[in-house]
Amino acid sequence: MKAWRVHELGQPRDVLTFEDVPDLEPKPGELLVKVLSAAANFPDVLLCRGEYQIKPPLPFTPGVELCGEVVGLGEGVTEFAVGDRVIGMPSLPNGGFAELAVMSSATAFPAPEALDDAEASALSIGYQTGWFALHRRTQIQPGETLLVQAAAGGVGSAAVQLGKAAGAKVIGVVGGPEKAAYTRELGADLVIDRHSEDFVQAVKDFTDGRGADVVFDPVGGDSYTKSTKCIAFEGRIIVIGFASGTIPSPGLNHALIKNYSIIGLHWGLYNAYNPAAIRECHNELTRMATAGEIKPMISERLGLTDVADGIARLGEGTTVGRLAFLPGR
Repeated sequence: MKAWRVHELGQPRDVLTFEDVPDLEPKPGELLVKVLSAAANFPDVLLCRGEYQIKPPLPFTPGVELCGEVVGLGEGVTEFAVGDRVIGMPSLPNGGFAELAVMSSATAFPAPEALDDAEASALSIGYQTGWFALHRRTQIQPGETLLVQAAAGGVGSAAVQLGKAAGAKVIGVVGGPEKAAYTRELGADLVIDRHSEDFVQAVKDFTDGRGADVVFDPVGGDSYTKSTKCIAFEGRIIVIGFASGTIPSPGLNHALIKNYSIIGLHWGLYNAYNPAAIRECHNELTRMATAGEIKPMISERLGLTDVADGIARLGEGTTVGRLAFLPGR
């Protein structure tokens, strides 16, 4: 089979190579899937650089999220059958940027029929992260104002749609006019281009000085610091990650004075500590997709041979929206 491999760590464009590798075999409890689509995620960039919390042994195939067709079952797998269409995270070091991948049956989900392969491949990580952030960790309420940093990115775009579906007024912060146009199409009520606008003042103006009730922050760094300047009284800042590369040091005295909460979310830990909550979340996302309340917007549908360039552009911050790689293209 064909697969992208990383033999040494570095920038994606430099270290990803397209190779012939032996076909995979599922171990007990695993599914062997033909990859129908693999969505690009920022963790794929970090994996190539060796900066992700998971460090698979070299060489490895990145690609942390996919939609696939089950073509083989490992011993003990009874909840899926050959021919089923599934989504979820493949088992590293054999990720989704390949013709075949393996997945744990415990963390695979039926693909929603309402979504095509590319859309379904982008549902697991971003939308589950967004759902847990907005509904389990911050309990967003109808009529509240949600500020989404990096709103055109993978998890940010999901948060915009989920916030609108929850009845919130959504402000999206992006970098550049193309990303702003994409975020408006997602349904954001206000889109702020941080390259040309002061988002702190824009949030205050939009909320009549109150500020945002919930801040969804996968960026960290200066974005987090500025978010604290436009958070509402009794607001909640949900920390998702640090795409800026800078981990902020929050001023707890400021949180005390303004009565706001700083809340962390490591979505992946729910697989270990509360897998039933992950299943419940998937069932709700499937319902929402069927009802037309959410739908991943895929801005680029690329072939498998385009992985190195696509992941490199994602890491450079020049992509707009979600990228999906379809081996059949």
